[in-house]
Amino acid sequence: MLTMKTKYALKALALLANATEGEPVLIATIAEREDIPLKFLQLILRELRQHGVLRSRKGPGGGYFLNKPAESLSLSALIRILDGPIAPVPCLSKTAYQRCEGCRSEETCGIRLVLRDVHEATLRVLDTTTLADLARMTRSAESGTSALLRYSI
Repeated sequence: MLTMKTKYALKALALLANATEGEPVLIATIAEREDIPLKFLQLILRELRQHGVLRSRKGPGGGYFLNKPAESLSLSALIRILDGPIAPVPCLSKTAYQRCEGCRSEETCGIRLVLRDVHEATLRVLDTTTLADLARMTRSAESGTSALLRYSI
């Protein structure tokens, strides 16, 4: 499950990806359009800037804009920046593995076996969906057209 922080970040990033390239967007504009609390958005955008996802320009004509092409930013990478590991249980995490408390055997744990399939399918989608895809889907949904991505799970 995504945290509110990540949901807000993805909404803000999609808006920035749909903005005119190289044109900064004011944080107040992002907050208003996406209905995100301004103070919370400031913290989120600062974190994304520190990770090199965004750049900002101060002063008149300032604001935030993407530091990398939206096509190069996978949703899985963005989620990991903001929320950490994506795994539904710690024993499935590739980056923060931990044996589950009270687990007698990972090889025979039915819960792990089911969630492994869910985890792998989720990662396939998140690894292959870019910020550009999310921005395109958002733009299409807002205009009333459909921009479906085809997934093979």
